[in-house]
Amino acid sequence: MMLSNIGVPGLILILIIALVVFGPSKLPEIGKSFGRTIKEFKKGTNEIFENDEKSRAEEKSEVKEEAKVK
Repeated sequence: MMLSNIGVPGLILILIIALVVFGPSKLPEIGKSFGRTIKEFKKGTNEIFENDEKSRAEEKSEVKEEAKVK
């Protein structure tokens, strides 16, 4: 992943640039928006994985039922 290569000095540089570009009053708003975005992304990916697991479990139970009938 690309973010793992940034490191602490890179993060500090990014924060300083963001502070200069957006100003100190906008940074909390940007942080909250970014946090909400990450939260929604995680929620969506968890739902996808849960749905995938449920469909796999249903397929397995259907195969077992078909095997019992035969």
